[in-house]
Amino acid sequence: MQLADAHGVASDFWDFDGTRRQVRASTLVAVLEALGVPASSPEKVAVSLEHSRDDAWRQMLPPTVVVRQGDAVPVPVHVQDGAAVDVWVELEAEQGRTGVAGHHAARAPRERRDLGQLDVFVEPRTVDGRRVGRATFEIPADLPLGWHDLHAESDGAHARATLVVTPQRLELPAAVAERRAWGFMAQLYSVRSRASWGVGDLADLADLAWLAAHEAGADFVLVNPLHAAEPRTPMTPSPYLPTSRRFVNPLYIRVEDIRETGYLSAADRSLVEWAFDPVRDLDTDPGPIDRDAAWEAKKAALEVVFTAPRSTARQASLDAFRAEQGKGLEDFATWCALADHYGDRDWPPGASDPNGPTVAALREQLADRVEFYCWLQWVADEQLRVAQRTAREAGMSVGIMHDLAVGVHPEGADVWSHRGVLATGVSVGAPPDMYNQQGQNWSQPPWHPRALARAGYAPYRDMLRTVLRHAGAIRIDHVIGLFRLWWIPGGARADAGAYVRYDHEALVGILCLEAHRAGAMVIGEDLGVFEPWVRDYLADRGVLGTSVLWFEKTDDGRPLPPEDYRRLALATVTTHDLPPTAGYLAGEHVELRDRLGVLTEDVADVRRAARAERDAMIAFLRERALVGEGPSGRERVVALRRHGRGAHLAHGGVHARDAVGERRSQNQPGTDQEYPNWKVPLGDSSGNLVLLEDLFDSARLRSLAKAMNDSL
Repeated sequence: MQLADAHGVASDFWDFDGTRRQVRASTLVAVLEALGVPASSPEKVAVSLEHSRDDAWRQMLPPTVVVRQGDAVPVPVHVQDGAAVDVWVELEAEQGRTGVAGHHAARAPRERRDLGQLDVFVEPRTVDGRRVGRATFEIPADLPLGWHDLHAESDGAHARATLVVTPQRLELPAAVAERRAWGFMAQLYSVRSRASWGVGDLADLADLAWLAAHEAGADFVLVNPLHAAEPRTPMTPSPYLPTSRRFVNPLYIRVEDIRETGYLSAADRSLVEWAFDPVRDLDTDPGPIDRDAAWEAKKAALEVVFTAPRSTARQASLDAFRAEQGKGLEDFATWCALADHYGDRDWPPGASDPNGPTVAALREQLADRVEFYCWLQWVADEQLRVAQRTAREAGMSVGIMHDLAVGVHPEGADVWSHRGVLATGVSVGAPPDMYNQQGQNWSQPPWHPRALARAGYAPYRDMLRTVLRHAGAIRIDHVIGLFRLWWIPGGARADAGAYVRYDHEALVGILCLEAHRAGAMVIGEDLGVFEPWVRDYLADRGVLGTSVLWFEKTDDGRPLPPEDYRRLALATVTTHDLPPTAGYLAGEHVELRDRLGVLTEDVADVRRAARAERDAMIAFLRERALVGEGPSGRERVVALRRHGRGAHLAHGGVHARDAVGERRSQNQPGTDQEYPNWKVPLGDSSGNLVLLEDLFDSARLRSLAKAMNDSL
């Protein structure tokens, strides 16, 4: 227990039904081993515990120091006992102005700030046979926001650490702080137009944003994660299991909107048309979305456009993008090139190390393919920029709200690139809860907390910067993961895991810093089981929460009055893991889970509970004169949205599915092949397809939009 606690591993947890559960001893051992802490025998536990007591004393500086702007913070410095030490900060360099040639001017010299030592005595100790003393220095309160370098020097030894100064609080943009905002929530792949190549794309996103602003008065569009998937088929359907969270899935590129497409020769234009032919009718196909067919067709067309000549300015823009994104982009593109080249074949020995000689040689051999995958990201970035610009020019106060998944595919690009900061032998998931009573295993490798700190949180920072480039806001899926994650040992059941704690002050602080720099707001999906103080902490940092109508209840289980909701939250009726509201009201979520075998309770009991929940809500709406006797399905859905009129909420979200009466779920947690997760096209209450061109003709949508606008 002591060893687990020393390394942030919880030996017990509170179940969703309020029962305190002990973590299995075998789970604790496996999780500690994944953290690099030997614990398989009492002798190893004793040695590891003794070693952990001196961990901090083995380093001259902590690997990373994260502070809030305005706080003076002590920092320990470890040196030979009695030795003098100098400690200073080099401030983040300011970027020079851009010259006429398009190159950045030389960076300004980095300012040095010497730190003062505090009069704090700590008893020296012997560590690994060496007498070590601790000196305490103070990080001053007046340092600017940013990424700085902390230095220490003593007796010829030098150490450097990352120092991050983060905002005390992420303030809302003025346009949002002054009035409540609302917007549409959509699974972009499912919102198709007649020109989408079978999957909703970034041009559709721009059109959706424009129409939502002009036709409905919406302030934002929240979309599913647009993270990168595999470069070849089969493509993982789930947007929450990407190969990379930093980069974009090129499946969402609109081929016709690339500038070079308009200047293709007649022969090359024919090749693009031929590529389109096999998927021409997919947009009107009511069956499950076929990502593989869409990507095979679109990739063939993109290969043609890639070879087309680019103007000097366009090539310079591509070169600048590659330089700006740096090694992260090159590594991602290299992984894509390798995955595409080798397919199902084994990679050669040494290809697992992105910094090794084998990969260096392969980069040269596959240079054209590496460039192709860099180019795809540049094109996607351009189209994302257009979507956000369109949204803001249409009058949206926020624009595009992006969604950040919890983790990545265990065999994807991020795992390949960041192997050193991810834990092995474990995966992330969730313990049993009311919606999946067997627990969930998401198969994603978690950040290694200490390794991430040793890396100065650079992989996390770079990911956030890229995702926030063209975002008015970002939603953090399972934001509790910035505080703790459920680690499941390899081969174990989902319920046989343990929580591992993270440095939330660092992770949330860095998130606030990067969002501040991007001018974006942050929404945390803070649903599920967690300590109450987490919500208070996030609110204190300016991170909005999430309120789902069905989950907002009083202590006695009644629907919570909207005036008692949290002020700073994104309020919705449903989520991407629940059926659309029409389906929920009909109890279809119970029947679906029963059919798929994910219930552990008797289905009759679950049915009764769902019916009671629905009846209590309808009665509550009737008490507030929002519905009459025997309301129709449409009236109930609109009433649920009007239910929030009295709440002092910063945001409200309307799912596109609810706007057209869709009843089918997009995803059923805890299933894989049993249900067509993430493949359901947008349809109405009868299952008829609804294309983007027709979406805002929906009377139901207009009713919901009016309800939202009336509540502002």
